[in-house]
Amino acid sequence: MNKRVIANGLLLLTAAIWGFGFVAQRVGAQFIGAFTFNGIRFALGSLSLLPLIYYFGKKSPQEKITFKKTILPGMIIGSVLFVASTLQQVGVAYTTAGNAGFITGLYMVFVPLFGIFLRQKIGKNAWVGVFVALAGLYLLSVNENFTIAFGDLLVLIAAIFWALHILSIDKFAKEVDSLKLSSIQFATCSILSLISALMFETVTVAGLTGSMIPLLYGGLLSVGVAYTLQVVAQKDAKPSHAAIILSMESVFGAIGGALLLSESMSARGAVGCALILAGILISQINFSPKRDLAKSIT
Repeated sequence: MNKRVIANGLLLLTAAIWGFGFVAQRVGAQFIGAFTFNGIRFALGSLSLLPLIYYFGKKSPQEKITFKKTILPGMIIGSVLFVASTLQQVGVAYTTAGNAGFITGLYMVFVPLFGIFLRQKIGKNAWVGVFVALAGLYLLSVNENFTIAFGDLLVLIAAIFWALHILSIDKFAKEVDSLKLSSIQFATCSILSLISALMFETVTVAGLTGSMIPLLYGGLLSVGVAYTLQVVAQKDAKPSHAAIILSMESVFGAIGGALLLSESMSARGAVGCALILAGILISQINFSPKRDLAKSIT
C-alpha cells in the first residue's frame, strides 16, 4: 500500500484519539489539577515508548543519542508542549469538549500564518480561512457583551502554542528518531508539569483514583499512541494533507462530548463550529490551477 495512504490513515486515527481525549480531559479535570493530570499522563506516555525504543534498537542499528542532536530537540518540543497542554487542560475545565475541540483546531489556521515569520509567502486561501474561522469563533465563544468565555480563551491561546508545536515537530522529525523524540518531549513536559504540581496543587489519593481511567486514556492513547503516530505519519504525509486530516480532531471531540458527556450545542454555536472547520479546511486547500495540481500529484 502507498506510504502516503498509510500515513493519512494513521493521521485520521490520531485525530480520533485526540478528539475523544477531550472527554478524558474534561472528566480528569473534575478530580485533579491540570499540572498533576499532565504530569502523570505524559510520564505514562514517555514510559510507554521505552519498550518500543528497545525493540527497534535491537532489530536495526540506531543512531547514538547525543544531547545536541536528540535530547535538546526533544526538550525544546517538550517545553512548547508543556505550555500548550497546560493552557488546554485548565481551559477544558471551564468549557465543553466540543468547544475545546473546535477552538483547538484553530492551530491549523495559525500554522500557515506563522509562515510570515519564516519569510514564507502566505496564500490568499490562508487569509480567507483565517477570517472565516474567526467568524466561527465569534459565534461559538463571544457573548452578547462581546467577551469570550474564560475556558474558551485559554484553549484559544493554547491553539497558538499547538501551532508552534506542529512547526517544531516538522523541523526535527526528519532529523531525529521518531520514538526517541516523542519519549524525550513527553518526559520534558511531564517533569515541568510535576514540578509545577508540587508548587501549586494539592494531590490526593481520592483525586488520583477518580481520574485513573482518564489518566490511562490520556497517557497511553492520547500521548503514547497518538503523538507518536503523528510524528511517524508526518514523515510520509504532505503537510497540507496532514493539517486537514488532523483538523477532524474537533469533529471527534464534539461527537465524544455528545455521546459520553451528553453535551449539547446551541444553533449559534453549531454554525460557529461549522465556520471554524470550514476556515481550517480553506486555509489548507490548494487552489492552484489544475495543471499545477497535476504536477503536485505526480
